[in-house]
Amino acid sequence: MKIDALPARASLAAGQMVLGNIDYDERATMRAWESFLADEPKCARDPVHPKHVRSLIHDSWYRSATGGINAQGIEAPLSSDRDEIEYLTRANAELLSAARRSFASLGQLLDGTGAMLVLADSDGVLIDAIGDKKTLHDGMDIHLAIGGKWNEDAVGTNGIGTALWTGEPTFVHAAEHFCAGIKSWTCAGAPIRDPLDGKIIGVVDLSGYSPIFRPHNTALVAATARQIEKALAEQQQEQRTRLLEAFISSAPSYRRKDGLVIVDHRGRAIFCNNVPDGETTEMMDGPMEPGRGRWLMNLPSSGSDADLARALPAHLRSCHITPLKLDGDLRGAALVFPSVPAVSSAAVVHREVNKHLQDAVALIVGESEALQAAIDVACRVARSNSVASLLVEGETGVGKELFARLVHAGSRSTPNAPFIAMNCGAITKDLFGSELFGHVAGAFTGASRDGKPGVFELASGGILSLDEIGEMPLEIQPFLLRVLEERVVHRIGDSRGRPVDVRLVASTNRDIKQEVAAGRFRRDLYYRIGAVSITVPPLRERGDDVLLLAEHFNRKIAAASGEEPLEFSHEALDALLAYRWPGNVRELKNLVGRLHVLARGRDIGLHDLPEEIKSSGSEPSLQSTTSVEELEGTLAEAERQAMKNALEAESGNLSRVARRLGISRPTLYRKLDQYGIRRGFT
Repeated sequence: MKIDALPARASLAAGQMVLGNIDYDERATMRAWESFLADEPKCARDPVHPKHVRSLIHDSWYRSATGGINAQGIEAPLSSDRDEIEYLTRANAELLSAARRSFASLGQLLDGTGAMLVLADSDGVLIDAIGDKKTLHDGMDIHLAIGGKWNEDAVGTNGIGTALWTGEPTFVHAAEHFCAGIKSWTCAGAPIRDPLDGKIIGVVDLSGYSPIFRPHNTALVAATARQIEKALAEQQQEQRTRLLEAFISSAPSYRRKDGLVIVDHRGRAIFCNNVPDGETTEMMDGPMEPGRGRWLMNLPSSGSDADLARALPAHLRSCHITPLKLDGDLRGAALVFPSVPAVSSAAVVHREVNKHLQDAVALIVGESEALQAAIDVACRVARSNSVASLLVEGETGVGKELFARLVHAGSRSTPNAPFIAMNCGAITKDLFGSELFGHVAGAFTGASRDGKPGVFELASGGILSLDEIGEMPLEIQPFLLRVLEERVVHRIGDSRGRPVDVRLVASTNRDIKQEVAAGRFRRDLYYRIGAVSITVPPLRERGDDVLLLAEHFNRKIAAASGEEPLEFSHEALDALLAYRWPGNVRELKNLVGRLHVLARGRDIGLHDLPEEIKSSGSEPSLQSTTSVEELEGTLAEAERQAMKNALEAESGNLSRVARRLGISRPTLYRKLDQYGIRRGFT
């Protein structure tokens, strides 16, 4: 496939240009890509960046290959379902509104340029597109259109997906794309961050055939992203003002000494004033003022006082909550904390540590013995002052990060001790030392003018979570070991040591013992970080936890969308229990979210589930025998009568009924459905 590109300087041959700090050569890049694919197993073991391929691109190729992306792919996944597109539009209404002015002004300028400007949400799904008519038409061939999914997990290296992954403005040109079918395109994407909490909520991207490439394309989309963020900030400020006005007009009994938190329609704190210590420490990690930007609760759809009170999490039950409506719609709430007598700081710390630990444990949904054992070990580590590190092992998607949060919540330091997380798999080899240990001014090319602390310094006094620690380069591991043993960090380029007091929680989906045996992980470092370790069990080994989690996600998603929870049939629940869940808890959460979007009604049957889950639920039981069938009627009647007796004895309280019968609540729900005792799974 021949790909034309405009030379960036006359001294380079045709098909060459300067990209970043290297000379881009079309043929050499294609050869490097072909060589990478031909030698993929070796690249996966020891990824080496060819000198004529940018490290950012090669790292993305590596992620694409190990993620199972088809390198010969010709298009991105595309959803053309009207209901799903409508849902995307509603869910991203604020982002679309903020981008409207920028897109309108740029759209007129792009006609005839061969370029198109697209807007994607936080999952890389396109929600708007403008620009040159022919390019928009041609973009349909590769599904560069509304509904197309362009994150790296879907289509490999590209401007949208790689910008989402790196969190920085990024361009991907021609042969640098991972999939063969899009190598005739060039794209530059820039992430858009929510001004309130700093999270990435979308990407703006300039795309077209490769001749449109210019070095300033990245600057253009970055400037457009900043304009959209400015418009978002203006929208949020206007809403903040209107909610405060609504509160003032509806709360005549509010006293100045009372604490006050205003939350927006997403349950995020947008105003905090005079909040008592017990509540403030729950919200100290906001980026602007204490608590601002922190998610606190899901607002129900009705806005009634009773529904609002039920929606409050346990640690906020001491407050009075008032709905705040704008133009007749529920758009926020006011949380008022009545003033209370002062207590000693030591008592506050002790109370908050216990409460934080309980809240963190409550976030880990499940009753299986293996999961509870892992939680017990993590709680012991959290309360102990003698254990400096914890290793959390488990498959991708099991929820390892929740255990790091649990250790942070239960640590006996101050309640607002820092929690710093770093994903070792997302850091390039060249930047590892700088990110871990920091650097002084001028330590290397590209170093910050004022120097920069590393994550060890930032986490001092608290918890440092190193996710995917098995991805850490071998040459960096001795320095990490030294810092853990000496509790002193040296910034790159600095001879002065800086004392740090950090508890390390390392997590990995690899078998570290095998990595040690293969020489990819230092044995002494493994013994240092793995003195205490826990294994988070995969979902397929957690029995009825599948149903508990499904219920949890079902309620949470329903509350967030203002809809009624789904009701699952007996056959659907059996299929969920029989399925092996290779993607673990993350896969289950995504499934429930998908059903909320795509299901035609609120009742979920076997036909609503994906094919691979349906087939697992339809397999005949290996335990079925003729003798069992003969006894089935008698046993079923006995079980049904036992359940009726328990229901009567416990006055219909299902939690007590489940305990009385010695079964879990999900099992009780299934049995009620099975015997015609109506109980919706909500």
